[in-house]
Amino acid sequence: MAGVKHLNLTPALVEKGSDLVQDGQTLCATMSPLDNTLAVFVAPTNLEQDPKNDSNEPIYLASFESIPVSERRLFISDTLIIFAAFQNLLKTARQHEPDWIQSPENLQAIRKLGIDYVNFIKECWIHASQPLPRQDSPQFSSDHYRSLYTCFSLFVVLYLPEPGYEEAPVGDELMEWLNIHFIEPSTEEGDQLSSLDRPWEDEAFWPYLTRTVLRGLSKASLFFLGSLANHPSEDVQDLAHTLAPLIETQPRLQNFDVEREFAYATRRWMDKVKALRIEMERVPEDGRFDEFENWWDRLSDIVGILEGRSQVIKRVCQELGADWKEVCATWGVFIDTHLRRHELFEVVGQMLEEIPPDPTNLEDMVHAALFSGDLSQALKHASQLDPWLSAHFADMMSPLALISNATDVESDLSFRDEYVLAYAEYLHSDHTLWRITLDYMYSCDEIGKRQADEVLLRVPLRLQEQTSKQIETSIKSGDIVGVLKDVNEICYQHQREMVRRTVLRIGAQSLMRGKDYALAVSYSISAEDWVGLGRIVNQVLEEYTLSGPKQFTEYALSVAPTVQEMHNQAMVHGVFVHRMIFAVRYAHFNQMRERGEVQNAAAELIAIFRDDVAPKSWWVVLLRDSIELLQYGTSLLFSTSEATLLLQKLEEIFIRTSQGSGDEYLIILMRTLQATGEEPALDRLKIVRLALAKYFAKSKVWDLAST
Repeated sequence: MAGVKHLNLTPALVEKGSDLVQDGQTLCATMSPLDNTLAVFVAPTNLEQDPKNDSNEPIYLASFESIPVSERRLFISDTLIIFAAFQNLLKTARQHEPDWIQSPENLQAIRKLGIDYVNFIKECWIHASQPLPRQDSPQFSSDHYRSLYTCFSLFVVLYLPEPGYEEAPVGDELMEWLNIHFIEPSTEEGDQLSSLDRPWEDEAFWPYLTRTVLRGLSKASLFFLGSLANHPSEDVQDLAHTLAPLIETQPRLQNFDVEREFAYATRRWMDKVKALRIEMERVPEDGRFDEFENWWDRLSDIVGILEGRSQVIKRVCQELGADWKEVCATWGVFIDTHLRRHELFEVVGQMLEEIPPDPTNLEDMVHAALFSGDLSQALKHASQLDPWLSAHFADMMSPLALISNATDVESDLSFRDEYVLAYAEYLHSDHTLWRITLDYMYSCDEIGKRQADEVLLRVPLRLQEQTSKQIETSIKSGDIVGVLKDVNEICYQHQREMVRRTVLRIGAQSLMRGKDYALAVSYSISAEDWVGLGRIVNQVLEEYTLSGPKQFTEYALSVAPTVQEMHNQAMVHGVFVHRMIFAVRYAHFNQMRERGEVQNAAAELIAIFRDDVAPKSWWVVLLRDSIELLQYGTSLLFSTSEATLLLQKLEEIFIRTSQGSGDEYLIILMRTLQATGEEPALDRLKIVRLALAKYFAKSKVWDLAST
């Protein structure tokens, strides 16, 4: 809540004029662990004196950020692809020498990623500019995305040049950037003038022509210079005829293979411009006017621009309503054609003293900071414009050493991490964007990673708010399993083992509540949560009492593959494993009985006792199940020794119960019978004794008959 001074709640939480102190109340606020939501409510000042909870008191939910929706979500997810690609490049760079990232191949790759950002922003700007139904109107205006577009494209121009062109003149690139993003003069104005037979009679003609020359728009300039062939003054016609090829042939750096050739061509071209100036000076004073204005002054301004006269350019820009950006771009095209990037910063600094940027326009302030090389200010203004912009600026500036990578003593954060985490906090306002939030947090140093851990830990905690029925539905739809799978993969990816175990442990308990015991057991084992595994096994066994033998068998058989896997991997066994083995084997026993495989069922029953995997509380259940097998037709499914083993278990139950240990043996049977005492349970066991007695008698008869 740092920096938050007040919250405007509508309608008001406290009526105007209320005295909370006098009423023994106070205003409280608490943050949601799930997102950036703030719960605001009125509570008693002293809870001990007034412990009651007044359910009529309203609770306001407020958020520090507007939750991203519609086009904003698309923008966030699309640009994440580029961010992830850049992080992969940096991950590779950490495996090489420190200067590996500065190789031409990698700088080219970084430049391409920067251009990808620009193109994605452009697409979103175009999308937001389209007329849409009111319900689909963009969360951020098209002008907002246009601002991001101009800022990021300028960053690419100034700080991500083509490898090998870092020291090349920058004027043409700046002018191209200006013409793309700040179109002047307007197309409509040009269309209007071109429709006139005598366009120079229109007051907009000379400003329009001057602006096209200033911007390097040679086609438009040549068209309107050509129209002056019909001007009544022969001097105008001659000068326009001479001026046109100069504008058309002005040397451009991109048209030359080496800068030396460009410099030579520029000098020759300037000689021709000087010759034109001499020719203009020969025009007599009284021939410099037509019926509308002083055409000579207008042409003189244009020639002054070509000559690179700074005072003329500044004055013309001021008259045309141009700002500092246009002056700076023109400077590199006409005044200093060899202007380098590092030299630009000094020129811009001087220029901004004369023509300052608009302090109320964040876009203009970002431009000014980038132009002048003050990247810390650029990040500051960018964060106010959009936290997305400052985060991705800082992310690209850091490995290029454009900003300091030192850790701040107070915040313990680097410049880069400060802005990336601020953007991640913005994303955290929408808990459904948790995967993207984590990508940004885990890209930071330890503080960011710890914040990501806290976000990750709370992803499965949301499941605890659901009922068992809701969780069961979520499991069937794949929601819970999908989330846990993603969490598991993220933890592996970022090597957050303790977080992974905690998340899987919590997820396993949620799956248990949803009765997906197979996955619950699997996640518990993966988390090495043996105590949690024990709870799941107990719950599976509890299903016998709650849901009956048939449902219990289905649940227990679902965990059978996991039991086999544990055997194959020779995992450490404990009491919980033995109980799980019993649950599975008892389920197999019930399955055999249902299929009519009575001989196999009898053998499995005896094996369970002999292998000592059955808890003593389940002996009574097994013995009661044996009645059906003891009385099965005329067949003898047990040998005499096996029947004797059953009798021994039965007698131990009676003896130990008489000694006061009945709870240890009878608890399951008592719960099944819903009996309140041990006597009803023992009475039921007497049936087992009778069945065994009859079985021994039948066995004796068989023995006598066989002899």
